[in-house]
Amino acid sequence: MTGAGADQGDGGHGPTGLEVRRATDDEVPAICDMLARAFDDDPVACYIMPTDRRRPAMLRAFFSMLVRRDHFLDFGGVFTTEGHRGAALWGPPGKPRLSGIRGLLALVPLAPRVAGPTLPRALRLLGRLDALHPTEAHWYLSTIGTDPDQQGRGVGSALMAPGLERCDAEGVRAYLESSKEANLPFYRRFGFEVTSEIVTEGGPTIWQMWREPQPPD
Repeated sequence: MTGAGADQGDGGHGPTGLEVRRATDDEVPAICDMLARAFDDDPVACYIMPTDRRRPAMLRAFFSMLVRRDHFLDFGGVFTTEGHRGAALWGPPGKPRLSGIRGLLALVPLAPRVAGPTLPRALRLLGRLDALHPTEAHWYLSTIGTDPDQQGRGVGSALMAPGLERCDAEGVRAYLESSKEANLPFYRRFGFEVTSEIVTEGGPTIWQMWREPQPPD
């Protein structure tokens, strides 16, 4: 999705012994299954995919397309844990994004129901997000999600660490879009600040968040 999701209230720097590593190609199905569960109640997902029964399969198909077609693996931007408790998808500076209208049109063949009455509003929302995406060089945290039964255990905090360490080492900014207001304090703990609030009539509110690189301690 175009938003980022995290486990609300996730504290600390990750559970003891939790290893975060780059994902491999054969892990993509398990990661997509987990992300479908994590984003099942996401406001943007519910807005674009309003049918509860079909949403899980549609989300699995979308995340699989996002990881493979948008080449997050190729750029070393997919992080996960043992047991796939969570995952984070990062896009590097200058990389074309599978978002906005491109993202929606790529999703339509996988989920025909999207092309029904929700298509016009989905096009407006995703097109607006794409138009407002920052043009400055940055790492884009496209997606971060934790399996619902693992939330509150520090998984999200652990997943954030390697991507932000890379941003700081390279002196590059980071950007994300949050579709849940409850997650804003979580992102702020890592140096992200809200730069804009996107309000849609009858739809979700999305918060754009920006992070400047931080010097080492």
